[in-house]
Parts: sequence; structure tokens; C-alpha cells
Amino acid sequence: MHTADELLGERALSKLKWRCRRGLLENDLLIEKFFRRHEATLTVSQAQGLNDLMELSDNDLLDLLLKRREPGQLSETDAQVSASTYEAVQVLNLIRSAATGFVTDPL
Repeated sequence: MHTADELLGERALSKLKWRCRRGLLENDLLIEKFFRRHEATLTVSQAQGLNDLMELSDNDLLDLLLKRREPGQLSETDAQVSASTYEAVQVLNLIRSAATGFVTDPL
């Protein structure tokens, strides 16, 4: 059994990266930048948060990542629930901070 603070194993990380592939290039770029910054320290809890965020539509996810909306502002109740878990909010903040300077930082 895994604890929430346990680091994510290599196989689980590989599966998570595959799960995080999105239809919108903008989402992919932001998520890839997050992985480059945090993959070595990604925990089981954070992986759950990413999985929660991956339940969202591409447009809802992009709105959250670009701070156009907050989780409670999404139009569908299921999306609000997925994006509002403790783990999802933690990861959302990490992705947003990794995206800082997105326009000027080379990928």
C-alpha cells in the first residue's frame, strides 16, 4: 500500500505521463513543463491530483491552468468536484507556478 507522501515509482510515473497527454497543445506544453520541474519529486498524492485534473475537458483544464477560472467557477458540477479535491488544487498550483514565465521561458 502506498502512502500519500511516497514518491511515485518509475512505472506509475510513466503511466501518469501517458494519462496526461491532452488534445490541446497548450495544455500539453504546460503539463510537460510541470513534469520537467517536478517529476523527480512527484508523490502518490500529487499523482492523484493530476488524475483528478485529467478528468476535465481540455477547455476547462486550460482555463484553470491559465487562471481564467478557479475550480468552483467551472460550469459543470462534475468538473467542479474533480478540480476541487485537495490534491487537484495542490497540483494546479504547482502547474501554474511551473508555467510562470511560460511565454518567455524556452521549453
